Amino acid sequence: MTATDRLIAFVESALFRNFILGLIVINAITLGLETFPVRQAWFLSILPIVDRVVVSVFVFELILKFIAYRMRFFKSGWNWFDLIVVGVSIMPDAGGFAVLRSLRILRVFRLFSVMPEMRKVIEALLRAIPGMGAIIAVLALMFYVSSVMAVKLFGGTNPELFGNLGESALSLFQVMTLEGWATEVQNPVRENHGWAWIFFLVFIVLTSFAVLNLFIAIIVDSLQAKHFDDEDARDEEAQEERAELMHEIRALRAEVSALHSELQRSSSGSSSDNMASKAADSSE
Repeated sequence: MTATDRLIAFVESALFRNFILGLIVINAITLGLETFPVRQAWFLSILPIVDRVVVSVFVFELILKFIAYRMRFFKSGWNWFDLIVVGVSIMPDAGGFAVLRSLRILRVFRLFSVMPEMRKVIEALLRAIPGMGAIIAVLALMFYVSSVMAVKLFGGTNPELFGNLGESALSLFQVMTLEGWATEVQNPVRENHGWAWIFFLVFIVLTSFAVLNLFIAIIVDSLQAKHFDDEDARDEEAQEERAELMHEIRALRAEVSALHSELQRSSSGSSSDNMASKAADSSE
């Protein structure tokens, strides 16, 4: 095993991953503690030291991964994510970088790249984006049509809720979330339009109970597809390992057969020499 192989095995080991995971958790706690109004000087001096140590370890981790993987390091999207997050962390506090320094809390998201389970969830969510985009388009179209209808139907009597397209869309969004829609939206409208409950009921069924549940269905389907893909990848890897093992076994058998043949030839040669020497002795 070469030095590069040993380094790759080290950065991919569970011990190294758990160590980085522990640092991420510690860093998340320290960043949260910085938000509390603490007056103790010793406590305020410890937090920056811990932050610098953690960032230094993160930088060292990226350097080790780059040395291990070389240019393959940049082929992983998760490595790019870690590189950007750590790069933001080493920005100076002063000047125009002060705003970027406020993004240090993004380091907590490195849990996604360190923990395989979280990574699978994020990859499944990214995989579901195309299907979610289609549902968002359908939902936006339904919102637009319903908002225009609500302005035409209720705008004259309830302008504070449905006076224009924007206010109508905002009111319907509250209806879709089911947050106080009955008391704040439906009841004022029903004072002038007793049949308004039909409009809101149909809108809730189409948006909250139908379209929004499609989001859950697509995400679940994406998670299942990701799980099946991982199983297929593991099966392919196992098949490759079996094929490599069979190749090594065949090579060993060929070597054993060659050694056996060579031993037979050497033994037959020695037997012939012994017989020739015996014949020479008898002739003398």
